[in-house]
Amino acid sequence: MGITKTEYFTEEQNELTVLIKAIGHPARIAIIQHLIKVNSCVCGDIVHVLPLAQATVSQHLKELKNAGIIKGNLEGNAICYCLNEEGFKKLKGFFENIDSYLENKNNQCC
Repeated sequence: MGITKTEYFTEEQNELTVLIKAIGHPARIAIIQHLIKVNSCVCGDIVHVLPLAQATVSQHLKELKNAGIIKGNLEGNAICYCLNEEGFKKLKGFFENIDSYLENKNNQCC
């Protein structure tokens, strides 16, 4: 995160930032949506459904994996990717808090 003084923020805030930054690209959203449909697949399968080069898809997969959004297992000479439930549980909790706030707001604003 560079020189953003992350030590002043909670571990949860820093973890959420990594997760949200990782999904902050349309190609990565498309990869996640594809993995939801097929459960798991290799990079080549994703290349066939996205208008991106294999190297670009690999870079996006690497970013998602490093952030904990997806995980990959070696199968033969390829890596099979799937969603990482732990990463999504953290995101779900964050967005459930926002949803709860919005439901209880009663149209009041500052």
